[in-house]
Amino acid sequence: MLRGFYTAASGMIAQQRQQEILSNNIANANTPGYQADQAVLRSFPELLLQQMGSKNIPTENGLKIPENRVIGGLTTGVYAQEAIPNFAQGDIRETGIFTDMALVEGLKPDETGGIFFTVQNNEGEIRYTRNGHFTVDAEGYLTTNEGYYVLNQAGNPIQTNGLDFTVTPEGGVQAAGLNTQLGLAYIADVQDLIKGENDLLQLEGDAVAANAYTSGAEFTVQQNYLESSNVNPMQSMTDMIQAYRSFELNQRVLKAYDDSMGKAVNEIARLG
Repeated sequence: MLRGFYTAASGMIAQQRQQEILSNNIANANTPGYQADQAVLRSFPELLLQQMGSKNIPTENGLKIPENRVIGGLTTGVYAQEAIPNFAQGDIRETGIFTDMALVEGLKPDETGGIFFTVQNNEGEIRYTRNGHFTVDAEGYLTTNEGYYVLNQAGNPIQTNGLDFTVTPEGGVQAAGLNTQLGLAYIADVQDLIKGENDLLQLEGDAVAANAYTSGAEFTVQQNYLESSNVNPMQSMTDMIQAYRSFELNQRVLKAYDDSMGKAVNEIARLG
């Protein structure tokens, strides 16, 4: 009976984690370039139950031989192992804001790689993002809304010398007679990326990504456009309802075990 408490409780914790992930997805449904997280639920290792006994042999000495009978497996509950981002490209929409940029990939659907903007956070670390909702700071540098520098191919901040600049489909930034290339990274396996602060992405161990221009991947950069979040609000709401119902069912099972335990302690003990 005590094992049932842990099994039901683990199911409740897993569904609570599922709810948190889905709530965060819905909250970022309008965040450009946001990749929806998907919870991965795993079951704890299954136990194999056996009945251990002995069998009497009708002999003069009354021999007994060990006998084990397989009863079956016993599941011990589930847990939320991790949240895996969905890197499918979101819809591309026109904004009319010339500091907005969208990466349009020409990769095949079964490809595991992806193209990302390269930015530098406040600690000087390289991070990656699909959110091309950029702006220009007071010093004329192209930055994210959080103030992180957008980098060029050489790994340096991009100086636009004001708000009058053009971005070519090949990723070239033309401003005040100067040309530079956007720092675009190619990640061979997007599942190697880890989400960090402000949904910026990094490679495990801060490994350096490949150059998108020499990777052979097909892509274009569209100025005045943004990639929308790939969150499906209707599907997320449906999943939230399902997770809530699963949580509620586990809660009822837990209460049933609690009631049974209460009877065992209060009623059976009184009879003794």
